[in-house]
Amino acid sequence: RIIAGAGGPAMAEFLPPPECPVFEPSWEEFADPFAFIHKIRPIAEQTGICKVRPPPDWQPPFACDVDKLHFTPRIQRLNELEAQTRVKLNFLDQIAKFWELQGCTLKIPHVERKILDLFQLNRLVAEEGGFDLVCKERKWTKIAIRMGFAPGKAVGSHIRAHYERILYPYNLFQSGASLLVSGGVFLFLPKCSLAMNCLKHLNSHFGNFLLQVDLYVCLLCGSGNDEDRLLLCDGCDDSYHTFCLIPPLHDVPKGDWRCPQCLAQECNKPQEAFGFEQAARDYTLRTFGEMADAFKSDYFNMPVHMVPTELVEKEFWRLVSTIEEDVTVEYGADIASKEFGSGFPVRDRKIKFRPEEEEYLDSGWNLNNMPVMEQSVLAHITADICGMKLPWLYVGMCFSSFCWHIEDHWSYSINYLHWGEPKTWYGAPGYAAEQLEDVMKKLAPELFVSQPDLLHQLVTIMNPNTLMAHGVPVYRTNQCAGEFVITFPRAYHSGFNQGFNFAEAVNFCTVDWLPLGRQCVEHYRLLNRYCVFSHDEMICKMASKADVLDVVVASTVQKDMAVMIEDEKALREAVHKLGVTDSERMAFEMLPDDERQCIKCKTTCFMSAVYCSCKPGLLVCLYHIEDLCSCPTYKYTLGYRYKLDDLYPMMNALKLRAESYNEWASKVNEALEAKINNKRSLISFKALIEESEMRKFPDNDLLRHLRLVTQDADKCASVAQQLLNGKRQTRYRSGGGKSPNQLTVNELRLFVRQLYALPCVLSQTPLLKDLLNRVEAFQQHSQKLLSEEMPSAAELQELLNVSFEFDVDLPQLAELRIRLEQARWLEDVQQACLDQSSLTLDDMRRLIDSGVGLTPHSAVEKAMAKLQELLTVSEHWDDKARNLIKARPRQSVSSLAAAVKEIEEIPAYLPNGIALKDAVQKAKDWLQEVEALQAGGRVPVLDTLVEFVTRGRSIPVHLDYLPRLESLVADVQAWKECAANTFLTENSPYSLLEVLSPRCDIGTLGLKRKQKKLKEPVPNGKKRGTRLESLCDLERALCESKETASMATLGEARLKEMEALRSLRAANEGKVLSNEDDAEMKVCLCQKEPAAPMIKCDLCRGVFHTSCVSVPSIFQGPRVWLCPHCHRSEKPPLEKILPLLASLQRIRVRLPEGDALRYMIERTVNWQHRAQQMLYSGNLNLIQDKIGSGLLYNRWQATAYQLPETNKVRLNLLLGVGRSDLSSNECCRGKRDGVGSVERKLKRRFEREGFCGEKRARVKKMRTPKKKKLKLNPSKDLSNSKLERERERLFEAQRSSESHLLPLDMSFSEQEDSEDEDAICPAVNCLQPEGDEVSEWEVDWVQCDGSCNQWFHQVCVGISPEMAEKEDYICISCTGKDSQY
Repeated sequence: RIIAGAGGPAMAEFLPPPECPVFEPSWEEFADPFAFIHKIRPIAEQTGICKVRPPPDWQPPFACDVDKLHFTPRIQRLNELEAQTRVKLNFLDQIAKFWELQGCTLKIPHVERKILDLFQLNRLVAEEGGFDLVCKERKWTKIAIRMGFAPGKAVGSHIRAHYERILYPYNLFQSGASLLVSGGVFLFLPKCSLAMNCLKHLNSHFGNFLLQVDLYVCLLCGSGNDEDRLLLCDGCDDSYHTFCLIPPLHDVPKGDWRCPQCLAQECNKPQEAFGFEQAARDYTLRTFGEMADAFKSDYFNMPVHMVPTELVEKEFWRLVSTIEEDVTVEYGADIASKEFGSGFPVRDRKIKFRPEEEEYLDSGWNLNNMPVMEQSVLAHITADICGMKLPWLYVGMCFSSFCWHIEDHWSYSINYLHWGEPKTWYGAPGYAAEQLEDVMKKLAPELFVSQPDLLHQLVTIMNPNTLMAHGVPVYRTNQCAGEFVITFPRAYHSGFNQGFNFAEAVNFCTVDWLPLGRQCVEHYRLLNRYCVFSHDEMICKMASKADVLDVVVASTVQKDMAVMIEDEKALREAVHKLGVTDSERMAFEMLPDDERQCIKCKTTCFMSAVYCSCKPGLLVCLYHIEDLCSCPTYKYTLGYRYKLDDLYPMMNALKLRAESYNEWASKVNEALEAKINNKRSLISFKALIEESEMRKFPDNDLLRHLRLVTQDADKCASVAQQLLNGKRQTRYRSGGGKSPNQLTVNELRLFVRQLYALPCVLSQTPLLKDLLNRVEAFQQHSQKLLSEEMPSAAELQELLNVSFEFDVDLPQLAELRIRLEQARWLEDVQQACLDQSSLTLDDMRRLIDSGVGLTPHSAVEKAMAKLQELLTVSEHWDDKARNLIKARPRQSVSSLAAAVKEIEEIPAYLPNGIALKDAVQKAKDWLQEVEALQAGGRVPVLDTLVEFVTRGRSIPVHLDYLPRLESLVADVQAWKECAANTFLTENSPYSLLEVLSPRCDIGTLGLKRKQKKLKEPVPNGKKRGTRLESLCDLERALCESKETASMATLGEARLKEMEALRSLRAANEGKVLSNEDDAEMKVCLCQKEPAAPMIKCDLCRGVFHTSCVSVPSIFQGPRVWLCPHCHRSEKPPLEKILPLLASLQRIRVRLPEGDALRYMIERTVNWQHRAQQMLYSGNLNLIQDKIGSGLLYNRWQATAYQLPETNKVRLNLLLGVGRSDLSSNECCRGKRDGVGSVERKLKRRFEREGFCGEKRARVKKMRTPKKKKLKLNPSKDLSNSKLERERERLFEAQRSSESHLLPLDMSFSEQEDSEDEDAICPAVNCLQPEGDEVSEWEVDWVQCDGSCNQWFHQVCVGISPEMAEKEDYICISCTGKDSQY
């Protein structure tokens, strides 16, 4: 935006100058403030000011006593601060005063709705040659344009009218008026043309002298006429006509009027020096802050913290440049910290600080410490100088400012902002100080006329943009809370506050300032400005302590003192030449500063001064002797502090101190510049540094260079040692990456060169050179190895192991690792492919997965392609093999064998392929074994068939024989179930084999029954023994023996059974017949003593309590009673048993239960035969011996079955037998179906009662005849004689069958058909049914429908009468030996 000036041209917007440097020292740099300032001086001197931002953790506590602090601020009117604006205001004040004395009130006119800038108008007219010339050349339009008005609006005529009315009379007054004295009459004669004409007119009338006139006549024309136009001066009472005044007045002024003489006296009075007024109010920090915040928030109409610094800055420069707005602020500046306390902690305070805050007490950045530190030359000034050695406090508000100035004695200054809003700084470098002064004198010369030292008064400011436009370099910065701003020697600086804040500042001087300090004193002498301290006094005090001075300070002081001595020597010689001969030693330092100042130049004297007795207490420096007094010089006295001869030893002491440093510096330079053969060790360099610290040599460029070289050498030694130690192996054996601090080979090469280029010798240098040679050899070897198509993994690994010794970044390592991974992968692939039997699909997938991540290479890609192809084929065939194994229906052996042949061609381990191959082999073995069993012609054993079926079912191959074997096994299982239902009682504890076989447990039934043992395998080539001690032994013997030997095994078991039974009977009968005491006898199931009533088993002869066993009712008559041990089965009739045997023969499978059943039937037939013989023989005594009663009648008479009843049963039985009314008493069955005649039993057909169709349906037939034909049976009407012959034939057949038992797998030779009724059944295993215990004694026959036409017993071939009537029957001989199962 454009800000309009006071009736002048538009003022451009303020443009911020460039930023000054900002430094952020580390903790190490921040530790020594003077070293840090010395370090940044080359940079910061170029801008004059800089900002230092301490480390974040450096936060000193605010130690000022807030309640105690109170101050009276300065009043600052902003538009009076700026130099050009103040000149303008002074001009307007003079114009206003001029017209006020003329009795008129000045009203500044407006042109084009803008206030007319009278100062600019007056300046422009003067530049164009004055009013007359401008009017003559008609330049008013040009002047209007230069003032910023638009052309073409007749502005020039308006400006001319305002100039002629307001400024022209003032300029006539200021143009050189003088007073003409004649006869006591004083005339004011202006030097303008109109005034000269008036003067000529007066001379023509009055001559050279004017006569004395009346007091009430016009002093100009001498006439008393026109009294109404005669003005009387309110100052001196002189009278003047209005038309006689120059310029004439048109009207009589209404107010007080001054004549030209009084006007000249008033306007020529010297102006008072400009300065700040003190406010009438005293503030505390709190009240001042409230006022400051209220002012800023009201001015900007927003909270103080939300006002941008840029806005405040632009508004500040706008306000100081305008005369239209009068903004007044207050500034609490130059508050002595000695009175109210510093913001930094100080030790002599009563304030207690926390332990963590005590470090700030001695900090070099504590402004109470910095001026008096050893590195600051101000420490040698004993006086406490406020503002220089003692900090000053500053409490600012928005727009409060500090004007352009430089520090006293051109010293450094440092400012710290404790808290509050920022402080904006502007600075110019020291080399531009005179340039800045010249620009300000040029732009505002009126200010310097009355105040030559205006810039030292801190009351004048000028816009930085104006200075920069005239070539002055200006820089800016915003100092925030907690930041330092440092100004450098003779650097002009100014600024203003953004708002309420609290700052603290102090001066300090470094050794490099000394030459500038002496130059400043010379400058002050020219300006006649007071000195704050005596520079020469400070130098002499420092020289008196040469032994303890810093060597750099000593050297600099020595140089400055040499200049001082030379100047003093010349001055004293000049004074001596002027005639001053008297001299005396004088302790100037004992005088107050104001009593030893030169009366001419105000310089504080120390080395010498001249004084005269005529003016006691006054003195002059040796430069201004002529200004002392008018007395002759021989009356002057020279006062001196030191003789010249006293000064030289002091300077020599400084020189010696400096030379000790020079000697050390010479050794350092010699060490730094030594040749290769003369280089010193690193230890000697460190010794030089230790010497500098011990002797407190300066921290200059040489020492810093020595430290830098030593540090570099130390770092090089550390790095070299690290490289030699080979620390890399701990980092890289685990597969890490490049270390950020690791050297490349080229860097190592350069590093070795650097080691040789160091000014000192390191012990690690030759070792590192050897390391470099080994690294280069490694690179050559690796390059050679990498050039090969595919090096071996062992060579690559060996090379990598060598690299572990080098802590160097080797670019070949990455490629070596890549090639190593490739080589290892290829070797893994090759190794896996060598052993095809172990190359699984997972191995191939793993290799492929690991190969995918490898860097591409032709060998890897080729191996990858082959491996991928092999994996694809392998997965295909493995999946195919799995599908073939799981296929439903199962595949044939031939098709699977073809697939196995294909799979065997694949060089990989396929689990499903192996399983398929194993299944095919098992299937072939199974089929071979089945075919071998079939071709052997032997009847298979059930266990063998079950094993075949189990194995066949587990083989995932279609087996042609398996369904038939499963059917055969199912038939056998159905047969066993049917047989078990037939023989076993309900909930029987016995198995079917136990019931059918001879008993092996006689005599052991009292013991706990043991579970049936599993069959134990028989070792190859060995035969198991034939001991039949248990059922398991019997079952094993039956399974292992041939069919011909099974009957013998059972016979052996039967003999053992009979022997054991006889022994048991004898033992039981012995118990009964013994005279043993009942209490000692243990009988019955309960194994307790006998107690009536009791019953005896007819088989084992054991006695039992009737309460412990089930006893038949007495009304059933005498019957055979068996104990629970002997009663083992249901004892079915023979007609129910024979079909079971027939169906088992039709199944053609051997099983122990079948052999036992066949043997049982043979025993039954033999018993029948013997029974018939007994019946026919009539020898009933034998029968009577065989039959006994179950009722005991011996010594336990309390039983329910007494002896008479028993005898009666026996008698009835004998009578029945004698009447040929014998009942069929089955010895081991315990069932009877009724009593009939023998003839009737022989004639009646055999009826199949109790053989339920449900059980028979489960036994599959061998073949089903298509033609049903009833076969002819023997005649039912047999005579008694024929029956007798039949019995004999049966007995003979039984005897012959016992001696001619044939194996199951043998075939009968065909027998001749016989119509004779005495023919023998040609069945392979004829059962001789004539002696069987059939309920109806009648034998049914059936004829073969094949080629032989032979007759067979129906029971022997397993045919029932119903089947014989409805179906055809073909014997085994006709069907052939190769009939299927």
